[in-house]
Amino acid sequence: MVTTHNLGFPRIGAKRELKFALENYWKNESTRDELKAAGAQLRERHWKDQAHLDFVPVGDFAFYDQVLDMSFTLGNLPERVRGFHGDALDNAFRVARGRSAQNDDAHGACCGGVTAGEMTKWFDTNYHYIVPEFDANTQFSLDPSRLLEQINEARALGVNVKPVIIGPVTYLWLGKAKDDSDKLALLPRLLPVYAALLDYFTAQGIDWVQFDEPVLVTELDAKWRDAFVTAYDALSARRIKLLLATYFGPLQDNLELACKLPVDGLHIDAINARDEVAQVAAKLPDAVVLSVGVINGRNIWKTDLNAVLEWLEPLHGSLGDRLWIAPSCSLLHTPVDLNSEQKLDAEIKSWLAFALQKLDELTVLAGALNNGRESVADALDANAAAIESRRVSPRVHNPAVKAAIARIDAALGKRVSAYPQRAEKQSAILNLPAFPTTTIGSFPQTGDIRHARSQYKAGGLDQAGYKAAMEREITRAVKEQEALGLDVLVHGEAERNDMVEYFGEQLDGYAFSQFGWVQSYGSRCVKPPILFGDISRPKAMTVEWIRYAQSQTTKPMKGMLTGPVTILNWSFVRDDQPRSVSCHQLALAIREEVLDLEKAGVRVIQIDEAALREGLPLRRSQWSEYLQWAVESFRITANGVQDETQIHTHMCYSEFNDIIASIADMDADVITIETSRSDMELLDAFDDFDYPNQIGPGVYDIHSPNIPSQDHIVNLMKKAAGRIPPERLWVNPDCGLKTRAWEEVIPALKNMVAAAQTLRQSV
Repeated sequence: MVTTHNLGFPRIGAKRELKFALENYWKNESTRDELKAAGAQLRERHWKDQAHLDFVPVGDFAFYDQVLDMSFTLGNLPERVRGFHGDALDNAFRVARGRSAQNDDAHGACCGGVTAGEMTKWFDTNYHYIVPEFDANTQFSLDPSRLLEQINEARALGVNVKPVIIGPVTYLWLGKAKDDSDKLALLPRLLPVYAALLDYFTAQGIDWVQFDEPVLVTELDAKWRDAFVTAYDALSARRIKLLLATYFGPLQDNLELACKLPVDGLHIDAINARDEVAQVAAKLPDAVVLSVGVINGRNIWKTDLNAVLEWLEPLHGSLGDRLWIAPSCSLLHTPVDLNSEQKLDAEIKSWLAFALQKLDELTVLAGALNNGRESVADALDANAAAIESRRVSPRVHNPAVKAAIARIDAALGKRVSAYPQRAEKQSAILNLPAFPTTTIGSFPQTGDIRHARSQYKAGGLDQAGYKAAMEREITRAVKEQEALGLDVLVHGEAERNDMVEYFGEQLDGYAFSQFGWVQSYGSRCVKPPILFGDISRPKAMTVEWIRYAQSQTTKPMKGMLTGPVTILNWSFVRDDQPRSVSCHQLALAIREEVLDLEKAGVRVIQIDEAALREGLPLRRSQWSEYLQWAVESFRITANGVQDETQIHTHMCYSEFNDIIASIADMDADVITIETSRSDMELLDAFDDFDYPNQIGPGVYDIHSPNIPSQDHIVNLMKKAAGRIPPERLWVNPDCGLKTRAWEEVIPALKNMVAAAQTLRQSV
């Protein structure tokens, strides 16, 4: 009999219950006990939803981040929060966001806020994790309480639990040494803690534990490969069965290594590594389980179940009980329940599967393998009809768009003049001071904005009323910026629900869910639009709003757009054509918007590519192909303008040092980047690379409620000026301000403007 299991489940809740519980707690509108109770209710619901599986994951729930939770389980707390009294959950929030509650009376007098931990992308996803911090003196000590509590909760519901934790090698790989020490030198200190944790699981009568080691799908040098051998040899004396889980890509040169490790089961991602399934099955020892990820855990399209069975049935015939099936990775990256969608187009809805539906697909596959296809014939027939409906639908294919793609040539991506000539013309028009100040685009999404939007969508506010409400908010944002003394203004994006969904709603080829939320970090959730067909732009999307904003000021107003690569990477993308083709379609559509903004007199246009690095393949050997079409897509979008139009782009929370040449090749006049949490470490790239254009290193960490001081910002900018000529530096936050409140934003920006004025005195 084939065994079914899941690697992880979305923790935010079908209606974002966790988000609201967290934010209520942080605002002191609920107690810690109420927050914990909300978490327990979500866990109970999710375990019940998965109870039909043979093994249900435990430990995949986190109030903020699973990597942060692992740091606390391993006793690896940053020194700045060690010794803080109070609940461990509040300490976790301090690491994640700089403080726990906004006005935490119980801790404020002695603890207050701290520097938030560095945050970066989880492999090539749009999920952000809190980076573990190490130094040569790092010690580890086990705290299994979180895991044991969840095991007991799940068992009380009668589910068969499988604890899920991050494996020791991946944990070290994810972290950052804060000194010059070697992270791998910590492995001998770390392994006894993992061994003790396994002993706890054994004492609880646990049969299997899942160790996530996704770093095995990346390129590893000899010392990291040796670390796997050392780690799993050290843990081989365990009395519990260990499932080693890999995902997000093929094993390739690590296949032999993975198959030889002394574990009881190996999970591979058959969505990305279908060609390796037979090799792994042949190389695994006879007693070792092979878990195959047969359902895509990162997209929302239905699985072609009959096609999967064609290759899965022979594998089951050879492996028998040694075959397990699961989604390819944790379902953290998918929405919870398609049945919540009552307004989604019926035909498109029939093509989709969210997390719960993916587990239903898994059950159908197991039924076909265990009892024959005829036992699930109706489900297989319905699935086949949906797959065929999507394949032949005329809504998916647009001949005019395909013809436009065929006409793309190199000239579309070239500016009229080189940067030095453009910069001279732009300087004459914009007349900006040294260290010009700006923001990244969005301002706080207030309760008034959200109320007006919900009323408009519900029909309680007409088009004219909605427009008037948004114009009031735009006027407020402009006036606040003028009062602060910012040099290049933005309209604040009051009308935008999300930087990707807003554009998707106005492009042909997209569909939208009501409840298709996925977690980005902490309480931040996004609702990726569904890119199902060929993309085109029926009409202008932003020009009216930017024109109105410019009418409210004599200062330069930035037109704000999301770039094609970011729209692609932050959408649920069609899987029936190469991603590069979809990206080029988006590039042509956004290019039309850029040119319309320029015609409207907008002289500064920002095209955000926050997700450029996120799309990089996990193996460096495959980077060049991706970067070629990604950079080309940006250039197609941006470079049709005249020299006098200044093009900005923005990238956030991305280690970009190793792709700096490609970023330079984008040829944006100004790039703005995140550097505040890394204390300008991301600017190390400029020690060896002479970046030719202007750059704004973010100096205000907008993901923390902490307000940066003027001196702090000055010091950060002085570090930047040590690498980049001051005449090419801008002063700006590291990201948009929509998640912050005005009472936080105004003092922070005041300090930022004051810092720029101080810096100008030294030029």
